[in-house]
Amino acid sequence: MRIARDLPTLRAELASLGPLALVPTMGALHEGHLSLLAAARQEAPAVAASIFVNPLQFGPNEDLSRYPRQEARDLEMLEAAGCDLAWLPSVEAMYPPGRATTIDVEGAAEGWEGAARPGHFRGVATVCTKLFQQTGAVAAMFGEKDWQQLQAIRQVVRDLDMPIRIIGCPTVREADGLAMSSRNRFLSPAERAQAAALPGAMQAAIAAMARGATPAAALAEARAGLAAAGFALDYLALVEPETLRACAAPPARLIAAARLGGVRLLDNMPA
Repeated sequence: MRIARDLPTLRAELASLGPLALVPTMGALHEGHLSLLAAARQEAPAVAASIFVNPLQFGPNEDLSRYPRQEARDLEMLEAAGCDLAWLPSVEAMYPPGRATTIDVEGAAEGWEGAARPGHFRGVATVCTKLFQQTGAVAAMFGEKDWQQLQAIRQVVRDLDMPIRIIGCPTVREADGLAMSSRNRFLSPAERAQAAALPGAMQAAIAAMARGATPAAALAEARAGLAAAGFALDYLALVEPETLRACAAPPARLIAAARLGGVRLLDNMPA
C-alpha cells in the first residue's frame, strides 16, 4: 500500500494508479469503513482512503481534540483490506496559510445536523470537495449512517458539476443493532448496553406505522421511551429522503440524534 502525506507525493502516486474510488474517513477505522473499501473495489480498479480529522467541521465546543486517533492501526487495517493508497494530509497541507475559500451548502444541509452544528456542513463540503479534487477519484463511498451528510455531498457534487459518483453504502451495525461509529468507544459499559435502545425505538416506531399507527403517535411513543431510557433527544423525525424536509408520513427516512452520557449518537432508517 502506498502512503502519501503531502500533495507532491500524492500526485506522484496517483500518476501510476489509474482510475480510483475514494473512501474519505477521519480514521479510527472499524468494520463499517472496511465495508466501504469493499464496495469501492466494485467501482474502480484502484482504491484510495483518506484519513484526515477535519477541524473545519468541528464547532468550538465540539470534540476535535478528543476525536480518536489510531494511525498505525488504521494503516494496518487499510493494507489488510487491500487499499492501494492511503492519503494522510496534515492540517497545513489541507488548509495552507492564506486559504480563503470555503463551500456553503444549503438544501439538504439545512436543519437537523445543520441547525445543531452551525458550520458543520460547510466544513464537510469544503474538505470533500478538496479530497475529490486532490485525488481525481471517479467515485467516493459514504456510509448511510450519516444520511444528511450523504445528501449534502450529493447536493454539492450536483451543483458544482463534479465528475464523480457518490455511492451511499448501507449502515453496518453491531449485533444488538447499534450503528457502528468511531465515537461508540466513548460509551461506558452501562451506556453501551443501553445504546441499542435507540435503533430499537426507531424500529418499533417504523413497525407501528406499518401496522397503521399515525406517525405522530408512533414517534411520540418512541421519544417517551428514549427519554425514559436516559437519552437526551435532539431530534427524531420523518423526512423526505433526498431533501431532508420534514414530512408527515411514509415513505420517508426516520432520522435521529440523541445524547447518551457525553456521546452523541446518530441513526436513520427507511420508513
